[in-house]
Amino acid sequence: MSQLVLCNSNNDNNNNSNDNLSEDSTTPLTIYRCRAPIASLDCMEEFSAGSGLSALAERDSTITKERLLLSGLTHSAPAAPMQLSRQTSITPGLRYKNLGKSGLRVSNIGLATWSTFSSGVTEEQAEQIIVLAVDSGINVFDLSEAYSGPRAEIELGRILTRRAWKRSSYIVTTKIYWSTRSDERGLSRKHIIESVKSSLTRLQLSYIDVVIVHKSDPMCPMEEIVRAMHYCISQGWAMYWGTARWSPVEVMEAYTNCRQFNCVTPIVEQTEYHMFCREKTELYMPELYNKIGVGLMAWSPVSIGMPQGKEDATAQLFARASFRNKYSSFSWTEDETVNKESYSWMKDRIQPEESRRQTERIRELNALAERLGCTLSQLIIAWCLKNESVQCLLLGATTVDQLYESIQSLQLVPKLNTNMMTEIERILENKPTRPPMISTLALR
Repeated sequence: MSQLVLCNSNNDNNNNSNDNLSEDSTTPLTIYRCRAPIASLDCMEEFSAGSGLSALAERDSTITKERLLLSGLTHSAPAAPMQLSRQTSITPGLRYKNLGKSGLRVSNIGLATWSTFSSGVTEEQAEQIIVLAVDSGINVFDLSEAYSGPRAEIELGRILTRRAWKRSSYIVTTKIYWSTRSDERGLSRKHIIESVKSSLTRLQLSYIDVVIVHKSDPMCPMEEIVRAMHYCISQGWAMYWGTARWSPVEVMEAYTNCRQFNCVTPIVEQTEYHMFCREKTELYMPELYNKIGVGLMAWSPVSIGMPQGKEDATAQLFARASFRNKYSSFSWTEDETVNKESYSWMKDRIQPEESRRQTERIRELNALAERLGCTLSQLIIAWCLKNESVQCLLLGATTVDQLYESIQSLQLVPKLNTNMMTEIERILENKPTRPPMISTLALR
């Protein structure tokens, strides 16, 4: 039998508590003074248990489950509405996770600014998108030294300076590889240090939270790369560093060199992930996390915020890099500065039969989204968030309404139960599997 322990603020009654239980089991007990075991961190974050719970405790020491739910989800009590601070008005479903096995806490969705600071979005519109992201609880802003030239870093720096948000309340990640003011590209020590210092100047920040190495450089020794990143962190220009579009072998090589030369190890890999690009994220990234602590930021769930229309949906659903030969060389002109209206070349990358099959899959997914009462893009985002390996999903937006619609996908995640995920897998028919192990003895 489990032992029942009663907590009482009066020490004189402690000796008689067991006697009372044995003499009369109907005697009313004042158990409301007992403290229940602390809930899990995920549960407490779901209820936004911050200043809202403190305010409730000050008003009434008895907190019921109903009032706890109301304080965290609707931000109001049934009897007397309360005025809560902005920190408690977190979007339902938003979570904060450690990035990799570091102590850096990031929101499970972040803002990818590739489309936010594009040529078709004014500075005023971009600021409105940034403000909505902050008000919704998003604390990650992903940049690159080459997004729209240097415009992205410059404009975000102006917005952050004008808004004067507390520096510890947001996380800025920027990518380096392509120089915006010269023809030099790569990851030489000279280029890494110059790029980081230039980004700091454009952002008007004293440090960058995470510097992402955007694509590996086969012409540069890995030792030089990791030593340069360690130097930037030692100088206080960056807090962490990570990689983007690196293969698992390259990430492991970087980690090995960091251990060998006593350098700071990378904490994150940014990789493409959506319903039609799954192998790296689902098969290899969990292994990197468990073995060396490298986390995962996923990008391009719906083509990095491209306008979603009913017609030509096949082309818009895929990311640009998905159609490229993995052994082909990348250049900035080919890869990231493609105009949003010039993505019709995607169709040419798909065979006619495959294109027809993809159209049927998208039609079925669209019908499933209608049954759930959401849009197709919301279903795709929620499906990506369902993967526990994704610690931060980067979403793009060109309008406030588009970002708001994407954020609402968080509330769809609990609806994707086992049966729903099974149905999605039936539609996609592309669940990645590892190739079977081949015995060298059997080959002989």
